[in-house]
Amino acid sequence: MPAYGRILLKLSGEVLAGGAPFGIDAARVRELAGEVAAVAAAGVQIGVVVGGGNIFRGVAAAAQNMDRVTADHMGMLATVINSLALSDALEQLGQPTRVMSAIEMRQVAEPYIRRRAVRHLEKGRIAIFAAGTSNPYFSTDTGATLRALEIKADVMAKATRVDGVYDKDPLRFPDAVRYSEIGYSEVLNKGLGVMDATAIAMCRDNRLPIIVFNLNTTGNIMRVSMVEPVGTVIH
Repeated sequence: MPAYGRILLKLSGEVLAGGAPFGIDAARVRELAGEVAAVAAAGVQIGVVVGGGNIFRGVAAAAQNMDRVTADHMGMLATVINSLALSDALEQLGQPTRVMSAIEMRQVAEPYIRRRAVRHLEKGRIAIFAAGTSNPYFSTDTGATLRALEIKADVMAKATRVDGVYDKDPLRFPDAVRYSEIGYSEVLNKGLGVMDATAIAMCRDNRLPIIVFNLNTTGNIMRVSMVEPVGTVIH
């Protein structure tokens, strides 16, 4: 039996690109959907937030001289595209989903309403939260934290390319040391950068634990839901 009844899974948009610099890799999306669907089948209620980096990266050069608010809105719309791609892959596996957007676009997604989102989760649907908070200057990490708190998730599971939180970038420094657990304030004070400071502070103030884990290891989403020792716990 899973130890967590409800989790918020935060995925970076880059995950959907597979090995490509940007875009959506259909095979990687199907593989990811299979893992998420397996966790849902085990009885875990799952909310998902997907970033938009894999799409926005393709237009990043053009956005350099843009107004920040305009660029942020473009990033939010990129998350909607990713959310629809993940939703379609899950539905093809027989897992019901609902894409809920903070920016109203009724033809493609439901408007985000907290009570409706909770009801979807209770009915066994995976709720995919798109378009961030609809406000500029907020990252998808902050948007994911807000949704996790609103749906009363037991934990925020942040999927990354590395297997936890390190004292320095393990992709650049071979001698980097991984923490098995660490406090919110220590993450902030050391500027470890695993999530933006606003998201970490929100989790700290509301006592929402964060598990940072490597998504590229098959089965890790299930291991997180079963509270197996994987990644780093921030609490």
